[in-house]
Amino acid sequence: MAGLGMLPRRWRHRCCSLLLPALLVSWVACQAPPVPAGEQPWDGQDVHIERSFVPEQCARTVRSGDFVRYHYHGTFPDGSKFDSSYDRGSTFNAFVGKGQLIAGMDKALVGMCVNERRFVKIPPKLAYGSEGVSGVIPPNAVLHFDVLLIDLWNSEDEVQIQTYLKPEKCTRTIQVSDFVRYHYNGTFLDGTLFDSSHNRMKTYDTYVGIGWLIPGMDKGLLGMCVGEKRIITIPPYLAYGEEGDGKEIPGQASLVFDVALLDLHNPKDGIAIENQQVPESCERKSQTGDFLRYHYNGTLLDGTLFDSSYSRNHTYDTYIGKGYVIGGMDEGLLGVCIGEKRRIIIPPHLGYGEEGRGKIPGSAVLVFDIHVIDFHNPLDSVNITTHYKPSNCTVLSKKGDYLKYHYNASLLDGTLLESTISLGKTYNVVLGSGQVVLGMDMGLRDMCVGERRTVVVPPHLGYGEAGVEGEVPGSAVLVFDIELLELVSGLPDGYMFVWHGDVSPNLFEEIDKDNNGEVFLEEFSEYIQAQVDSGKGKLAPGFDSAKIVKNMFTNQDRNGDGKITAEEFKLKDQETTEGHDEL
Repeated sequence: MAGLGMLPRRWRHRCCSLLLPALLVSWVACQAPPVPAGEQPWDGQDVHIERSFVPEQCARTVRSGDFVRYHYHGTFPDGSKFDSSYDRGSTFNAFVGKGQLIAGMDKALVGMCVNERRFVKIPPKLAYGSEGVSGVIPPNAVLHFDVLLIDLWNSEDEVQIQTYLKPEKCTRTIQVSDFVRYHYNGTFLDGTLFDSSHNRMKTYDTYVGIGWLIPGMDKGLLGMCVGEKRIITIPPYLAYGEEGDGKEIPGQASLVFDVALLDLHNPKDGIAIENQQVPESCERKSQTGDFLRYHYNGTLLDGTLFDSSYSRNHTYDTYIGKGYVIGGMDEGLLGVCIGEKRRIIIPPHLGYGEEGRGKIPGSAVLVFDIHVIDFHNPLDSVNITTHYKPSNCTVLSKKGDYLKYHYNASLLDGTLLESTISLGKTYNVVLGSGQVVLGMDMGLRDMCVGERRTVVVPPHLGYGEAGVEGEVPGSAVLVFDIELLELVSGLPDGYMFVWHGDVSPNLFEEIDKDNNGEVFLEEFSEYIQAQVDSGKGKLAPGFDSAKIVKNMFTNQDRNGDGKITAEEFKLKDQETTEGHDEL
């Protein structure tokens, strides 16, 4: 049966060729058995309507001139069926009030809501009259229809937009040629789901306004903010039209999309920088080739966190401007100050592109909230700033001098690492002996007692890429605030002991107290210590005196037999080879 009950009498002999394309509808979802009509007095002169179900929400009702899609069962008063759209698995589609239906059905449909169900009785004069339809509808037959309205629209309809969530802050909206990423649920007007990006767990990614989408969606997305949610209702002529999509969407179907916009950019976009906190004092800004240490939170435009250096409790350390990081970050990190916080918004063509990476989906705009901890350049040397220098400053520290000083050690962001003041003791070193990092050794040179200075040490002159586990981060710039408290002049380079006066020509004999021609370590040590105590000689300051003396003895004991003979014994100026630092 081809929908005979719906056609005007004059079309009854050619009804099959006049049916509009039908909607393929799931039997389970749409099968609706007839609802027994409560018998009401009916004179049989006009259409009789019983509303068996009316939805709570009814945004619009059928008017003359509307196009409708509906299901129906057609029966005679005795309950025998003469036609059913359910049997064909497709809705009946027609304009109302334009002569495409029998007069009684034209009247019965007016005022219906989508998902409303009506039981309709139509007298013969408003159906097929005294002629009927040969072999199907007898003459003067009363017709009963159980009708379920699935869809309705009008040729004057436009795209309808209902925004139900809009973020308070909306700095940018979708424009023509923008690229967007959004989630959606797609339903028909009756609520039947035909597609969902959520089910696929993947956004729909597309350009807007250049024909990649159905026209109604192109219009419906314009003006949206990231984070906005809206319902877009699209009439068929702005969707898939009379033919449908050949799959899930039937012809002449209105479509409803519940859309959540996650991301938005334009291929012409560059990075965007929002300064959130800039230090009042900024002596230096980062440049190409600098090495930066910074913390960051990385999110998508909708706020979804995909990475964080804070969660690893470790800064991200890298060179900038040299391709070690994505292009947008390379650019966004230029011109920052130490301690600065900024937001860097990076379009996908300067991020991870169409493919994405890990938790970052393809074509995603990235948002990095960064905090610059420190930076330096591999060409940097030690930077010294003197805050106080005594007026009488004639004795300056040099290699070999023994220094006692206080210091506060911190990172460039002000994080305190260590303080000798809090420990209650000075730090004591011999300059040039490798007892401190090279940058500190350089920073302590040419100081006078009482002087205060700040020494900034780049990592290649500090603790390098490795740092000190649990104490100094790798690749960290160090800041030392120093006050020199005491200076003991050292010995000339290469000496561990010097005489303050003339050296006795009978030195060996003086050391060899028992005159047996052999000097043992104990004799040697007692003699040297006596010279130091009497002021005639001086050991290099800052070292273990016993170790120095033992080293001097070992160097004189040339054959290693534990004693020094007159033949072995030589003063410094008598040595013919380098490497002996004694006497």
